[in-house]
Amino acid sequence: MARHIVLDTETTGLDPRSGHRLIEIACVEVVDYIPTGKSFHRYVHPDRAIDPDAERVHGISLERLKNEPRFHESVVCDEFLAFVGSDTIVAHNAPFDRGFINAELERAGKPVTEDHRWVDTLAIAKKKFPGMYNSLDALCKRMKISLEGREKHGALIDAQLLAAVYLELQGGKERALDLTAAVVRQAVGAAVAASYGARPRPLAPRCTEAERAAHEAFVRDVLKDKAVWLQFRG
Repeated sequence: MARHIVLDTETTGLDPRSGHRLIEIACVEVVDYIPTGKSFHRYVHPDRAIDPDAERVHGISLERLKNEPRFHESVVCDEFLAFVGSDTIVAHNAPFDRGFINAELERAGKPVTEDHRWVDTLAIAKKKFPGMYNSLDALCKRMKISLEGREKHGALIDAQLLAAVYLELQGGKERALDLTAAVVRQAVGAAVAASYGARPRPLAPRCTEAERAAHEAFVRDVLKDKAVWLQFRG
């Protein structure tokens, strides 16, 4: 079972190295490329001003965040780390989100996330659609994923949209059907194995030698290689 965490953030600006901070973080759990419905979402007070350009994108003001916790508080940092665990993290333009997450973790005295844990859907999209515009909005429109009700960027709705995009980038509905079929086959196989064992006393054959010979001749001369019977013969 493959567990991935699809993540998105909103920030006060573009560069954590110049002091910009996280103000919203959201994670969506995806198992075998299908969202489970489990999520983590927090607003965070940044202890600094929000750039006007950034606020125009996400619509989150410092006044809106005045009663929100700081990232280092357990309700944000510890719960985020517990939700993510050691699993793969998926983000669109992952270096951006990774930079902000790791900067906040360093301030909180926590180990940073390793680069190899991150999957960048923007990089995947550029390989799949070279020369095309591959923003999250553009990918949603290309893949016919509804953007209804989304007026501004928000970490939770963008993480949910990205989870749907990630499924499409990995093969879409066909992959989901393949995974579902595999799960069904596994469940049926387990049920059969649990319900039936070897018969201690095999049943005696109920057909005569003549009947068996007639059946063999029918399969050989009439049905030939199209006979379903041949698939089940020992």
